Amino acid sequence: MLLIHRTKTLLTILLVVAGGSCLRAQSPGSTVEINLHDHDSKPYYFGITLGGNLSRFHTQFHPQFLQHDSVLVAEPTNSGGLSLGLSATARISNRFQVRFNPQLFFMERNIFYKLTYPYNNNETEVVKKVESVTMSFPLQLKFQSDRIGNFRVYTLAGFKADIDMASNARAKRAEELVKIEKNDYGPELGIGFNFFFPSFIFSPEIKISNGLRNIHARDENLRFSNVFDKIQSRMIVFAIHLEG
Repeated sequence: MLLIHRTKTLLTILLVVAGGSCLRAQSPGSTVEINLHDHDSKPYYFGITLGGNLSRFHTQFHPQFLQHDSVLVAEPTNSGGLSLGLSATARISNRFQVRFNPQLFFMERNIFYKLTYPYNNNETEVVKKVESVTMSFPLQLKFQSDRIGNFRVYTLAGFKADIDMASNARAKRAEELVKIEKNDYGPELGIGFNFFFPSFIFSPEIKISNGLRNIHARDENLRFSNVFDKIQSRMIVFAIHLEG
């Protein structure tokens, strides 16, 4: 958690510095030097991505949940994570671009349980952690505004395919686990900002990335898992793209 907090702090500082630099460059009375003036004519360009995410499960209870007296509450909670990736962007027109942005996500999604009978250490409240190392392959269409000096706004919409390399769906000793399938897919929607510097583009971005597939590998014999019928992924991603 300390690493996640430090990463978020670093991303915030970078955003403030970038925004301040562009505002000073475009303040009244100053001469704006257009950085990377020919960048819009490039047919394609590449970049790297550093990000943080807030993720959780979206759940639906199984009809048998009401018949269980051992679990009173089963509620997903938000958890933070990190991501690293690459990007490749191709120009379609002055307004539209298509971007492929594969990323590696390190995240943890938690479920809070309140039990009728004491669990380990005589506790009636338990948090089960589901750790994931996910390869995400999103393909996105970007719609961008006119460039204002060294600044631009864009929106994006796309579709992703995910592979959870830490999936526990096939775990044999899983009495205390919530089993999650390996593959997922779903839509993405977001907004970002381009700050043009002399040698690169600094692009902070926020997007919603949701899974459509039921990733719950339900097992009737697992008490922490059998209360759920359906589990889907929900994630908000804050990313910094450094592009050239």
